[in-house]
Amino acid sequence: MKQRDEKNQPQPDKGFKIVPATLLVFTLCGLSFYLGGIFYSEKKIFEGKIVQELSKAVSSPKESTVQPLQIKSISFPECSNDYQDYTPCTDPRRWKKYGFSRLTFLERHCPPPFERNECLVPPPDGYKPPIRWPQSRDQCWYRNVPYDWINNEKSNQNWLKKKGDKFLFPGGGTMFPKGVGAYVNLMEDLIPEMRDGTVRTAIDTGCGVASWGGDLLDRGIMTISLAPRDNHEAQVQFALERGIPAILGVISTQRLPFPSSSFDMAHCSRCLIPWTEFGGIYLLEVHRILRPGGFWILSGPPINYENRYLGWNTTVEEQRAVYEKLQDLLTSMCFTVYAKQDDIAVWQKSSDNSCYEKLANPDLYPAKCDDSIEPDSAWYTPLRPCVVAPRPNLKRTSLDSLPKWPERLKVAPERISDVPGGSATTLKHDDNKWKVRAEHYKKLLPALGTNQTRNVMDMNTDFGGLAVALIDDPLWVMNVVSSYSANTLPVIFDRGLIGTYHDWCEAFSTYPRTYDLLHLDGLFTAESQRCQMKYVLLEMDRILRPEGHALIRESDYFIDTIDAIAKAVRWNCRKEDTEEGGEKEKILVCQKTLWYSSNNSTMQ
Repeated sequence: MKQRDEKNQPQPDKGFKIVPATLLVFTLCGLSFYLGGIFYSEKKIFEGKIVQELSKAVSSPKESTVQPLQIKSISFPECSNDYQDYTPCTDPRRWKKYGFSRLTFLERHCPPPFERNECLVPPPDGYKPPIRWPQSRDQCWYRNVPYDWINNEKSNQNWLKKKGDKFLFPGGGTMFPKGVGAYVNLMEDLIPEMRDGTVRTAIDTGCGVASWGGDLLDRGIMTISLAPRDNHEAQVQFALERGIPAILGVISTQRLPFPSSSFDMAHCSRCLIPWTEFGGIYLLEVHRILRPGGFWILSGPPINYENRYLGWNTTVEEQRAVYEKLQDLLTSMCFTVYAKQDDIAVWQKSSDNSCYEKLANPDLYPAKCDDSIEPDSAWYTPLRPCVVAPRPNLKRTSLDSLPKWPERLKVAPERISDVPGGSATTLKHDDNKWKVRAEHYKKLLPALGTNQTRNVMDMNTDFGGLAVALIDDPLWVMNVVSSYSANTLPVIFDRGLIGTYHDWCEAFSTYPRTYDLLHLDGLFTAESQRCQMKYVLLEMDRILRPEGHALIRESDYFIDTIDAIAKAVRWNCRKEDTEEGGEKEKILVCQKTLWYSSNNSTMQ
């Protein structure tokens, strides 16, 4: 009806409207051309003045308006000798400030800014450059890790033995007194995927002296050995002294610093983690970081309890109850028994979404995490009493869907699409860039690519490009992704590399003197608004081995200030061009000197 009414309305005189409108358009166009000409002439004059002024300002690099950052002369005292194994964020001196429930005191508790130490951590008396790889896997200098406690307590289990001026590592352990080689051989029989390149990344919780991770290196499997700073004092330090990847950490109340679906395999050999307590929340964390289709291996209580219970000072009934509770929890988390023989049991995490869909029932425990729980959030993130289910839209993240190693390294992972701007093309470009850079680094630092450089840290990587470029060298790389940057760590693990989240405003979770080479690319440019440069360099000095090196790739604005602070921490540095030349970016090639403490007093 409305349309019909509109048709009956009187129509305007179209001819009367069109003529004035046409004249108006022509008038406005002419006026705009006239004014535009005037504006253009004035604009050209104005721009000419600007160009002249700019050409004067940049006529010579020496006359640049942006001057490099400069600082006053700086120096740092030596820490006292009782700080030779100082771990700032897991410092036993501070444990009494935190609760003992669930071992929360062993988690990261970094000192506030007003308690930070500004001193140089000394090496032990008699320290000398580590034994080189691969000999270091079987021996290290006693004076570099002078701990008698672990030798006295564990030598009967063949963890290690002191002989002369060395510690020897026979390859034994609590659950493998016949040697780690025989133990892993049995494991490979149970898990054939360990032999064909399917399994590439692993985590060892409660690692001892990392003999399991060390053995797996020869089998093409990269393992992060994890242990807290506890009464064994130096499990992680022994591992890194041997040239085996390791990090300080404990499953307590916070998530481990890894994304979801990171590891192909997780291992616990009598690691004393109470898996069935607190509603199985520690198992839930293992489930989170384990890839769909990945394996969880347990040896020690309650496995083989029928034959072992007497040695555990318990009863067969008690251990049977523990085992059944463990099995029930694993089943509720979509694990299935994969294999079992003697002291080893293996479960596999399901990659079938139908199992996780059943956990959506809120009456079940543990229930499926809701969408508000970010699966990859893992920097000071509390443990959650729920199952992090694999994302249904990811079809090529489960273990059986990934290419086998080493093909896996070159294939763009599915999760690269989660990274802003990430794609297969982006990854290929990044790999090509780092191939060129690594070749240049080897010219600047001949020790890179030889057995003089074993433990390497890329302090702010994107996709692990440096690690990819160095993959054929006798070294391993800890790829560190800033907790404040784009989340590229899942891509790194999907490629078959290892890494961790970290915030460089704080100390790293490792002992002093544990890395041969530290590399950073624009870290100070990215973090200078949050982190004080001197504290970052003091931390780098703490974790770098004497006579180790640092490759610092930075903008020319920061490079002189970094060099000045590096001198204050007793490094010898030289400034070099990048592979592309130019003045905007430079490389500092630094070497830490070997010095010994000159004071035996208290902390300065």
